[in-house]
Amino acid sequence: MLGYVIGAERGAVDRLMAEVAARLGAEGWPLAGVVQINSDTGPATRCDMDLQVLAMAARVRISQSLGPMSRGCRLDPQGLEEAVGLVERALEQGPKLLLINKFGKAELEGRGFRPVIGHALATGVPVLTAVNKVNLDGFETFSEGMGTPLPPQADAVIDWCRAQVAHGEKVA
Repeated sequence: MLGYVIGAERGAVDRLMAEVAARLGAEGWPLAGVVQINSDTGPATRCDMDLQVLAMAARVRISQSLGPMSRGCRLDPQGLEEAVGLVERALEQGPKLLLINKFGKAELEGRGFRPVIGHALATGVPVLTAVNKVNLDGFETFSEGMGTPLPPQADAVIDWCRAQVAHGEKVA
């Protein structure tokens, strides 16, 4: 019930998750969660990061501009928490799948989407997320062996999603 893709190159998993959400949405799946949209801001600055909330037309900025020489984390915690609140509300609508763009540092620390992921799993909603290699050990500790690694290919990920929903419908 918890599938994950390991991110390799910058932006590839964001595009993959967006494609999966778009294809499942086009099939009429009610989805909860977010996909990340990166907007190029030019050669001198890093991209802007937004989360598109899947169950509604909301887009939330989760990056903050720290200046061209900064090396620190650009995540805007207020933006992230706003997106989390919107996804919590969408989860109450009974989606077929919770798709979270990334299990990152905030989730490793027990914040961000971590409680939403736990709630979805506890209520039988399958969860799909992405993890980068740096956070993989922490994710595996969180998932306690429940996570299923998936290849970074849209067809394979969608097949896994369909299998999870079909299994859940047989159990119910």
